[in-house]
Amino acid sequence: MTELIQLLQEKVKLLQNASPLEKITKGYSSDTKYVFTLDENKFLLRVSDMQRYVKKKAEFKLLKDMRHLNVNVPKPIEIGSVEEQNSCYTVYSYMEGIDAKEAIHTLTEEEQYNLGVEAGVQLSKMHLYEAPCSINSWYERVMEKHYRYLAAYKSSGIKIKNDERIIDFIEMHKHVLKNRSNRFQHDDFHLENIIVKDKKYAGVIDFDNFDWGDPLHDFVKVALFQREISVPFSIGQIEGYFDDQVPDDFWLLYSIYSGMVIFSSVVWSSRFAPEQLEQMIMRLYTLLEDHKYFEMQIPKWYESNKF
Repeated sequence: MTELIQLLQEKVKLLQNASPLEKITKGYSSDTKYVFTLDENKFLLRVSDMQRYVKKKAEFKLLKDMRHLNVNVPKPIEIGSVEEQNSCYTVYSYMEGIDAKEAIHTLTEEEQYNLGVEAGVQLSKMHLYEAPCSINSWYERVMEKHYRYLAAYKSSGIKIKNDERIIDFIEMHKHVLKNRSNRFQHDDFHLENIIVKDKKYAGVIDFDNFDWGDPLHDFVKVALFQREISVPFSIGQIEGYFDDQVPDDFWLLYSIYSGMVIFSSVVWSSRFAPEQLEQMIMRLYTLLEDHKYFEMQIPKWYESNKF
């Protein structure tokens, strides 16, 4: 990595007179990330394997377009490759502030709700971005992924109580996923990727896993993470997204995706974060109780807490 950094400092003009690179270890991204300062402005350098260069160029363009939609995202500065090191790099403006997971407990319930509202408004702007016409239908892709995770779950040796009720619920309602729109999905829109400054929403980061499909799939992180940490934020995100007019069909889609995430979360945690598996399973049981194993489509925490 030292040789690669030396090559980058020769290749990238911004680095030539910048402060020493400060490595960031937080997060699950496969990228190596650094912060540096130049002329009192902070920047983020991400270094990736060359195999990801095509995806990184798509992400770079995407963020440019997002800024034209008035979405608060890091500004793309430069992208390039270092072929002799089989690597590529991107430079973005650095978004000042702290992540919402860290900030949320310093806020009143009203401030948490208002933060969620702005997060929902910003997410709705991101979802205006349509997928390339070459992308296959959402229904085909989401069901293929679901069945793949379901098979992996069944062979994992881990058992969620009454899992057949979840499977049956998804099967019974999967037809509503047909003809859902193909639009941008952040695919990791949660509190740790939302930046807060002076108790206000500053922006969203980490587009590493962006995808295309039903934009409402981005709300699965509300069920999985947001709700556990801040119910006011979760309610605000939903109501801000829909301008306080939540459509009836939202909750069925939300429930289907919440059901699917039960199995994918077990598989993902057992493979990549086994030390967090027990905590994840407890979180999944909370999700199931919120919906009474999907006898209820609107979760209990939403119906009993209005701001």
